[in-house]
Amino acid sequence: MSNENKKDPRLCHWADQVADRIIRECGDLDLYTCASGITPSGTVHIGNFREIITVDLVVKALRSRGKNVRFIYSWDDYDVFRKVPANMPNPEILNNYLRYPITMVPDTTERNENYARHHEVDVEQELPRVGIHPEFLYQASRYRDNRYTEGMKKAMQNRELIKDCLNEYRDEEHKMKKDDVYWPIAAFCCKCNKDTTEITGYDGEYGVSYKCSSCGHEEHGDLRTSKEFKLGWRVDWPMRWNEEKVIFEPGGKDHISPGGSYDTAKLVSKKIYGWDAPVTMKYDFVSLKGVPGKMASSKGNVVALPDALRVYQPEVLRYIFAVNKVDHEFAISFDLDVITIYEAYDRTERMAWGVDAAKNEEVLAKEKRVYELSQIDGIPSVMPYQVPFRQLTTLLQTYSGDIDAVIAKLGDVKPEQEECLRRRCECAWYWVKECAPEDFKFALREDGSKADLSGDFLNAIKRIRDEVVVKLESYQVDKDLQQAMYDIAKEIGIDPKALFTSMYQVLIAKDQGPRLASFMKIIGKDKLNKLLENY
Repeated sequence: MSNENKKDPRLCHWADQVADRIIRECGDLDLYTCASGITPSGTVHIGNFREIITVDLVVKALRSRGKNVRFIYSWDDYDVFRKVPANMPNPEILNNYLRYPITMVPDTTERNENYARHHEVDVEQELPRVGIHPEFLYQASRYRDNRYTEGMKKAMQNRELIKDCLNEYRDEEHKMKKDDVYWPIAAFCCKCNKDTTEITGYDGEYGVSYKCSSCGHEEHGDLRTSKEFKLGWRVDWPMRWNEEKVIFEPGGKDHISPGGSYDTAKLVSKKIYGWDAPVTMKYDFVSLKGVPGKMASSKGNVVALPDALRVYQPEVLRYIFAVNKVDHEFAISFDLDVITIYEAYDRTERMAWGVDAAKNEEVLAKEKRVYELSQIDGIPSVMPYQVPFRQLTTLLQTYSGDIDAVIAKLGDVKPEQEECLRRRCECAWYWVKECAPEDFKFALREDGSKADLSGDFLNAIKRIRDEVVVKLESYQVDKDLQQAMYDIAKEIGIDPKALFTSMYQVLIAKDQGPRLASFMKIIGKDKLNKLLENY
């Protein structure tokens, strides 16, 4: 990209840079089709989600330029069921369907009509929550409806040329030999449904013969009417580019690496189907940090989109992907880094709304664009209510997860801010209960139990109750409240740190907790009096 383009404030984000490249390379089109897809062979995890949201961000960038965009998401549910996952019930039943098309494998949870649909529904129900609305295509039904008859015929008639394309980037050891027989299509046996078949003949038009090694069945099928034929994925991919007129599709770094599957598909697309391969870009992998065992084990040691949305507001989850460079690996955290991520999002939001100043115009343009791309339904009409995530976890624990009580305590939440704030509260409370380290968690001693105190420490607690708590609202800053407790410790002749430890024991039965002065203000005078009245 030229230096001139880099200075263009409209191109401050990678999604806009890609959109600009698409328009330059493809020209002015009536429709820009952007594609993504996956095989629903198991839980669609947060790493898979990176491809979906990468396309969505580019789609948004194209639409912001006034372009008409079609966003398609293909479920490759006519792929082979190769492995029984760890997290589905009745694995012994699933084991009977190995080598079947996954759309013919039963859903052993009995929730959906088949195994593939089970995993598709899990994603389709969640994507609207993060503002993603693709058009879903189901490859099993498209193949069975014989939509790809001509594409398969063309591949069969040009199989030697495809063979050359596949060999183009292979070393001598892995190249197919001249006398090797290559067939670009495979068949699921029409008798036993398994893919354990071998193509045995082709009549040059639509007739294809095969034999099944599992059941011994032999068949002479017709590409126009038979339901069992499918292209191998290295040909299926470019065939569908032409079929759907795809102009943009990203790929993981394993596919987009030089000489990888994209380069091969590019050759097949142009030489066989006469279609220029779509503009592409490489996205890197997403790792996980601090995943609680319960969350990981429920999905077979992966984290799915619904899991992430329990911890991150939809806008914040989008932000994580929008703020990171697409070709850089990053981790989605579930440990204390969650606090840092929310703080970063809030800082971006304040800059976007003009509450905080940015370092310079370039930074402001980028922060604003990241914020725009993070939103679900455009910029809200009123700036969302901001309460720091760490403070929110303290409030929620103080009020035992009662979100209504927390919102009432905050006191100045506008009606149009409440829904978004409630989502943050739900995420914060889930994080506290399921993800936060044990030393971060607490509960007020509201069961009548008492800390074991005597002597000077008991006397100090009584003085805090009688001299400090009674005028709690008069301390304008936390430092003044803290100083008042320090003064009591010094007058009595005890270590202030030890007094603070005693105070934590009185309040939450632990030796430490949130910053004491601000914590006491959050608890409030009435609750503090109730906790201290028995001393």
